[in-house]
Amino acid sequence: MTEHTVRSYEEELNALSAECARMGGLTEAQVADAITAVVKRNQELAGNVVARDDRLDVAERDIERRALRLIALRQPMADDLRRTVAAIKVANNLERCGDLAKNIAKRTLVIVESDPLTPITRSIDRMGKLVVQRLTAVLDAYAGQDLERAVAVWSQDEDVDEHYNSLFRELLTYMMGDPRTITACAHMLFVAKNLERIGDHATNIAEIVYYQITGEDMIAPVRPKTDAFGG
Repeated sequence: MTEHTVRSYEEELNALSAECARMGGLTEAQVADAITAVVKRNQELAGNVVARDDRLDVAERDIERRALRLIALRQPMADDLRRTVAAIKVANNLERCGDLAKNIAKRTLVIVESDPLTPITRSIDRMGKLVVQRLTAVLDAYAGQDLERAVAVWSQDEDVDEHYNSLFRELLTYMMGDPRTITACAHMLFVAKNLERIGDHATNIAEIVYYQITGEDMIAPVRPKTDAFGG
């Protein structure tokens, strides 16, 4: 393989990773804006999040196309193959995060029609900030090939689950205390569940990063999980 060919191959791999990083930035913005929309009861921002979702779908398809083309033409092996496949898997998880952010935004458009549930909103805000922090950390781990940070994100999965379980109990208390809040609380419950799932996707990405770097799966008796409500 000539020096020019090697350089071109490396440039293709770098471009693939760069596209994943760019998609990660778009996803972070979608999730953060969806959380802000529901916390601030901002219909315009919620509508904007829904409208922007197509960008992530396009980005995922482009990354998959690039990766499959690279596999077909370059036939990568070992580290390079893991790096290429990781890009496809990371993009898929990011696209799912975008779908969940869109769902939060759609529910916000309904929630704003009801009276504010200030204590619940504060809890959603706290959980949302934690999820965004984990998403940011794992994307940094991917971009920097930081094994230690990826493991840290994976190990902290229980934090998001604990927030979700606490919110679930809080919402049940509200609904039992005042049946008029049932509709708004039900939508808030789905918002919380979507945030919990975004946290799961961050954990998935951490596992992908770990495998890409080491060539081995993360080993644990049971993946960290304390979500007692909703699976």
